[in-house]
Amino acid sequence: MAKILKDMSHTFDEYLLIPGYSNEDAIVQNVSLKAPLTRFKKGEAPKITLNIPLVSAIMQSVSNDTLAIALAKEGGISFIYGSQPIEAQAQMVKKVKDHKAGFVISDSNLKPSNTLQDVLNLLKITHHSTMCITQDGSANGKLLGLVTSRDYRLSRMSLDTPIASFMTGLDHLIVGDTSMTLSDANDKIWDHKLNALPIVDEHGNLSSIVFRKDYDSHKEHPDELHDIEKRLLVGAGINTRDYKERVPALLDAGADVLCIDSSEGHSEWQRKTIRYIKETFGENTLVGAGNVVDDAGFRFLADAGADFIKVGIGGGSICITRETKGIGRGQASSILAVAQERDRYFQETGIYVPICSDGGIVYDHHITLALAMGADFCMLGRYFSRFDESPTNKVFFNGRYMKEYWGEGSARARNWQRYDLGGDSKLSFEEGVDSYVPYAGTLKDNVLLSLTKVKSTMCNCGALTINDLQEKAVLTLVSPSSIQEGSAHDVLLKNKVQ
Repeated sequence: MAKILKDMSHTFDEYLLIPGYSNEDAIVQNVSLKAPLTRFKKGEAPKITLNIPLVSAIMQSVSNDTLAIALAKEGGISFIYGSQPIEAQAQMVKKVKDHKAGFVISDSNLKPSNTLQDVLNLLKITHHSTMCITQDGSANGKLLGLVTSRDYRLSRMSLDTPIASFMTGLDHLIVGDTSMTLSDANDKIWDHKLNALPIVDEHGNLSSIVFRKDYDSHKEHPDELHDIEKRLLVGAGINTRDYKERVPALLDAGADVLCIDSSEGHSEWQRKTIRYIKETFGENTLVGAGNVVDDAGFRFLADAGADFIKVGIGGGSICITRETKGIGRGQASSILAVAQERDRYFQETGIYVPICSDGGIVYDHHITLALAMGADFCMLGRYFSRFDESPTNKVFFNGRYMKEYWGEGSARARNWQRYDLGGDSKLSFEEGVDSYVPYAGTLKDNVLLSLTKVKSTMCNCGALTINDLQEKAVLTLVSPSSIQEGSAHDVLLKNKVQ
């Protein structure tokens, strides 16, 4: 008969942290959330260290170039989704690596033949009054002029007036070139009293824009995660089917780390993929693997050479793997089991392989619990999908603004490679759903709030680093009554002021 584990499968909601002694140094400002992303030997440093323990999920509805840029500025890293053509994914990676702080890729672009009505329509979408007029209307077309709110008056102009007749033409613009540093661009802005400085390449094609209002933006990101050339770090998802074609394209585009995207990682397919990457591109090519939920799965992937290992099956908010296949494990139990094996592996081999808690995060305090239980960092999907920077549409639904969010195993994504077991090249049945999540605003504001909560809880436990937290944390299982007691109860809540 089947082997039955004695321990029950538990989720984060079933645990609370017991506060410990906090000395005078235990204040939020003193807490460090640095975490290793990749494996390292005892006494050495990891090749990549995160400044915050958050990475974004390898999902169409989460991780594109805009979110990757925003998250890297805050100290985390995104894994650009792999369920797209190789060239498209490589281009997203390149956009992140080509990004320079303060140099903004224009998202408001029109052609000279467009009309004032088109200007107004675009303004409603982007809320950006500065619009670049390029030959083909693209963000990288030949720059012909600019349109701002000072170039038109609605009371005196017809809505079908061509942009060419009222834009500020290139001959009246001051522009910068792609060799400029941000300091050079800002000097030019101040010297000429500009609000915006278009940056063009040697062919006159628009590259980016530097805005006066962003003058101090680079000072607002003290935890920015970048390489020695000051380029933002970015990861990319791969699968176990087309990795021989996909990996070289992603590395050429500048990907700093790869990760095999799979619902279940304890497989020969992943070992072969890791071995090929390491043998072909060198041991310094970083690749994570997963997902696993027990000690055997961790040990298998660690021995295979994975640089970090994702933990969690079926815990994602849009995942129905447990429902459809009956496999998985409560996320808390998974982390506790794998973290114990990770520490045992470190003692035996002197090699530390970081683990990533992937799934099961509903509330901010679940991040703290995952870290306390042994996770080095957390991979989040639903959390990041709610923000302006995610690639999905913002819609008005049931009286509030929402963002679309769908799983990689849904019919919408059709990412059959993620669930590949070596059979036909198709999605046989769904393991994810298509949904909405409440719109939450900007990534920066939300990440700051979430991590302030994490730091505050760490202070309650007398911990100033994640390692401290894992050493000092005392966890207790809670009963259903304890869970109910921990939220507002026995009161009539007032309506929130809208």
